[in-house]
Amino acid sequence: MTSEPHSPTGPSPTVTDDALPGPPPGCPAHGTGPGGLNRLHEAEDLKELYERLRAEHGPVAPALLHDDVPVWVVLGHTESQQMVRTPGQYCRDSRIWTPLKEGLVKPDHPLMPHIAWQPMCSHAEGDEHKRLRGAIDAAVSTVDFRGLRRHINRSTQRIVNRFCELGEADLVAQYSEHLPMAVMCHVLGMPDEYDDRLVEAARDMLKGTETAIASNAYIMEALGRLTARCRAEPANDFASHLVNHPAELTDEEVREQLRVVLIGAYEATANLLANVLRQVLIDPRFRAQLNGGQMTVPEAVEQLLWDEPPFSTIFAYFAKQETELGGRRIRKGDGLLFAPLPANVDPRIRPDPTADMQGNRSHLAFGGGPHECPGQDIGRAIAEVGVDALLMRLPDVELDIPEDELRYTESIASRHLVALPVRFTPRPPQDVMQRPSHHNDTPPQQDWHIGAGRPETAPEPASAQPAAHLAPPPPQPVPVPPPAAVTDPGPPRNAWQRLLRWWRGY
Repeated sequence: MTSEPHSPTGPSPTVTDDALPGPPPGCPAHGTGPGGLNRLHEAEDLKELYERLRAEHGPVAPALLHDDVPVWVVLGHTESQQMVRTPGQYCRDSRIWTPLKEGLVKPDHPLMPHIAWQPMCSHAEGDEHKRLRGAIDAAVSTVDFRGLRRHINRSTQRIVNRFCELGEADLVAQYSEHLPMAVMCHVLGMPDEYDDRLVEAARDMLKGTETAIASNAYIMEALGRLTARCRAEPANDFASHLVNHPAELTDEEVREQLRVVLIGAYEATANLLANVLRQVLIDPRFRAQLNGGQMTVPEAVEQLLWDEPPFSTIFAYFAKQETELGGRRIRKGDGLLFAPLPANVDPRIRPDPTADMQGNRSHLAFGGGPHECPGQDIGRAIAEVGVDALLMRLPDVELDIPEDELRYTESIASRHLVALPVRFTPRPPQDVMQRPSHHNDTPPQQDWHIGAGRPETAPEPASAQPAAHLAPPPPQPVPVPPPAAVTDPGPPRNAWQRLLRWWRGY
């Protein structure tokens, strides 16, 4: 083991923060605590702080949480993979966390809702994790992704219909925060529960406001009703498959797993969808690559999962034994933060952080190992179809404010876009069963095509026709020739367009 002069679990210095004047904002020492360690929750720019920690400490750095609770931040891509894929050394069970056992983490600690052990798969280990995660994986495997993509298209239509006639919208509050919830309610089997109140409750609970507990109770009540219905009348939905799985989950276990799936998928997908739409609107080259076919929408989604993962940091892993990670001595009971944001730009695996990753999926946006996100393909489908369908429906959509006026709320866990105001040509509502199209406001086209005769014109009025005794005999009608036969036995016409329509679920 290497010596660790900056061990986060080492003794605190005798000089307290109150004994010295604090550094001014903007100073590199601003936001530091005992031992000169950085307080993550006070960072004005977490991305910049992570890079400074990497330069100073390497791929694993000591830092502080609220109340100066010590923790390790895993910044390296390789080290992150090692941590999440080695359940024999690191687990998600916070009951072994030394600061918690020693009373340094109070019950009202701001991060306790994330870190405190709960009877859910994301905190379970060993056989219990296999039982709970096995039930979730089995339920996810029943999702019909073609049908899901069709439903995402219909949900897009329904949501865009709310604002398409106005010519302006906020694509965060009116779109990216609504589409994932509408889709997840459908997937879980509670489509009637989707409304503005459920969206507001999810956002409020994640923000940790004074009403977060009441919002969580509202969501749990909805999931309780869903669980009871699935017990009485099973259907072909996620919740029913979870209830009827051979693992025999209790009602409480079912509700907790549904909460993990619903809130985890909602928050991650809402952030991802907003980030992709923002990038399309602020980066002309990015949009040109999409419009020109050099980049597909799935590739654009993967690029944003590299550049700005929905969760910048995930709480938390705990050392089950004394070990070493990234050249640092990790003591039994130490806490470690899994940080996809800095790991995805580790210069050892990504020397140029601006490089196009071309659909590469080796990022850590969805975690890894036994606790890798089970619903990541559902999130990808929502983001991919949600972006594609919106741009087809509103092809001239543009950002309505300068890029530098976009505002974010940032925490240790994530960076959330507050608003994305846009303008576009007002358009009439569209049938939700119709595939997204920006041709819904054009007059119907005449029903003819190249290779066939033009439709017959209406006969002239009688006053415009010559007298019968002066007119020559009317000519016999000329039959319209059928379309010319195709002699080339090549592939059918528009095969690519049909393939795209099939993939998008139209």
